Amino acid sequence: MNKRFLAAGASVAAAAMVLTACTPPGGGSDDEASNDTAVNIGWNESFRSMNTLTANGNATSNAILTYMMNDNFGYYDGDLEVQDGALGKVEQVSEDPLKVKYTFNDDAKWSDGTPVDAADLALTWAGTSANFNTVEANNNDDGTVKKNDAKTVYFDSSTAGSALIKKFPEISDDGKEITLEYSKPYADWQTEFGTGADGVGVPAHIVAKKALGVDDAEKGKEAILKAIKDKDTEALSKISNTWNTGFDFTSMPKDEDLLVHNGPYKMTKFEEGQYVTLELDDNYTGPVKPKVKTVTVRYNGDPMAMIQAIENGEVDMTQPQATADVLSAAEKIDGVTVDAADGATYEHVDFTFDNKGPFDPAAHGGDEETAKKVRQAFLKALPREDIVEKIIKPLNDKAVTRDSYSQVPGSPMYDAITKVNGVADAADGDVAAAKKLLEEAGVDAPTVRVMYDNTNSRRQQEFQLIKESAEKAGFKIKDVGDVNWGTRLGDGTYDVSLFGWQSEGTGVTENDANFRTGAQNNYGGYSSKEMNKILDKLLVSKEDEQQELLIDMEKQLTEDAFGAPIFQFPELTIYRDSVKNVKSTSVSPTMFWNYWEWEVN
Repeated sequence: MNKRFLAAGASVAAAAMVLTACTPPGGGSDDEASNDTAVNIGWNESFRSMNTLTANGNATSNAILTYMMNDNFGYYDGDLEVQDGALGKVEQVSEDPLKVKYTFNDDAKWSDGTPVDAADLALTWAGTSANFNTVEANNNDDGTVKKNDAKTVYFDSSTAGSALIKKFPEISDDGKEITLEYSKPYADWQTEFGTGADGVGVPAHIVAKKALGVDDAEKGKEAILKAIKDKDTEALSKISNTWNTGFDFTSMPKDEDLLVHNGPYKMTKFEEGQYVTLELDDNYTGPVKPKVKTVTVRYNGDPMAMIQAIENGEVDMTQPQATADVLSAAEKIDGVTVDAADGATYEHVDFTFDNKGPFDPAAHGGDEETAKKVRQAFLKALPREDIVEKIIKPLNDKAVTRDSYSQVPGSPMYDAITKVNGVADAADGDVAAAKKLLEEAGVDAPTVRVMYDNTNSRRQQEFQLIKESAEKAGFKIKDVGDVNWGTRLGDGTYDVSLFGWQSEGTGVTENDANFRTGAQNNYGGYSSKEMNKILDKLLVSKEDEQQELLIDMEKQLTEDAFGAPIFQFPELTIYRDSVKNVKSTSVSPTMFWNYWEWEVN
């Protein structure tokens, strides 16, 4: 999944700023891929959507492929610096009001020859702003998005920055420039649109074709822009339906429109649950020049099976679930490099606040304090130190619990925030104290349903440790683990979820999607007026204000017994020595970030 990392604190003080200047990815070499170069990559979860901006599409398993299939305005390098992408440039053209201009390169084209332009970015703004939605949500009982009727507009996406853009954008006559005006200052304007695997989103002309029946690409883009400008509910209802699910597929689609892309690779094969193959697109006109012709991503959730595939030569690169057994097995293979580091993901537990379960006030006659005490009791019993000691330290003997919701251990603000946020005391594995809190709540042996990926060996171990500790404290634990845990998030069928967040970037506003009332990643139904006010301040914050605001945010999460972080994932990047220039970075898309540099001997 997605989306947390340490705050970079982008400044909004300068009158005109652009992304860090550098050679666009792959643009510094005339080397072309030889006819037979191929890389096989092992991954643990299958692709399911070309639209990484929806709730369903927001997954690393999608991002690693869309990143190679689509160009962008910027990406994070190995040092977490934002570098220029291949689509064009981004610049702040006004400070008050904040205006940001995107200029598309002349050679930016979709694979069917249609220019990539303002219509695509305008659609992404409309789709992620929630400003055009006529309802707060439109989901089935299982959490999946419903089809909108003709009177309903609901885009199943949201970002904090996009929501601050209220006016229809300024667009140049040729469509190659689009200027967006924010209604308030916004700390992370630099990376709000067009960054990384999201690119500019799905092609507007294809959305128009599917949703509005307009086959001509230019007329289709005009229809999309008109629908947005006029706030045409009937048209936007159809557009949002296509946006939400129209680009989802789990095997090779017969409809080639779903594969339209603007980057160097095209999808040529997709066997459901088995593998996806990408090949260089000869029609690509952009500056990125990868050195590998064919990339195949092979799927297997068993990390030891991935190590066996590396040893057998069936897979060249992988980032499997890291365990002591996996590390030991990988290190024994000749001709293989094993890079170990902290990864982009952190493990955590979240509560469900709105399912009439033990942590929901509704289960206690609406008594907020009783529900909070039950949550506090569960957190108090959470054996975070034990989990780190038994599962993570065999991989990294310096591993510690992660005590921050927003900061990585060792990052600049981590010590100051964790010193006062209360996480370490609230979730310290003290069973006796947990039992006392449960007694004070007057709740006897509540049943808690815990959801996690029950095919993942590390999560199985974590669950057992949590179960043992919680049951000693007086809880009854019900195992509702599921290989399809990701599609169940938010469906109300569990009380505690155990999974990892992976960040796409370094902005402070990324916290918004997790903790704001009704936000896209707030799967547990957490709602706090105090938290919303803090997040409002973070959106418009300057760099020197952000640490104190993050402290306020984390204190509030602890006060509300939201859940708890557990540890930063150890990450193993394992690759055969025949593949050169393999590097990972601690945000999504991890080791795929510099795919154009890969070489095969």
